Amino acid sequence: MEKSAKAASQLNRKGLSGPALRTFFRIAEAWGLSAEQQMTLLGQTTRSTFFGWKKDPNVTLSKDTLERISYILGIYKALQILLPDEKAADAWVKRPNQAPCFSGRSALDRMLSGQVADLFVVRQYVDAQRGGWS
Repeated sequence: MEKSAKAASQLNRKGLSGPALRTFFRIAEAWGLSAEQQMTLLGQTTRSTFFGWKKDPNVTLSKDTLERISYILGIYKALQILLPDEKAADAWVKRPNQAPCFSGRSALDRMLSGQVADLFVVRQYVDAQRGGWS
């Protein structure tokens, strides 16, 4: 039973990976991220792996990378809802923010720490703003 569950999980990751990567790359372009910044957000992939993914995103990503992309997709979606002007929504990640969790730095600076927990914090922050909490 455990073997089939593991195989199902791998098939699920394979099915999600290509669309997730393609969407991540579109968001990265909208946010004006460098290759290095993208690599950090994806979890410090090597340059050859990263550019391989850009060339052919039909790969099977690790659970960690899919989790990271999931947080980024959620942040992007929440910003599009909060700030209906697409340019303002895309620029928000680079603007300094006085909220306690950012300490005057931008959300992107927080996300670029390399820790998945920081992606979670940013996602939680934008979701709270969208819901009206502070």
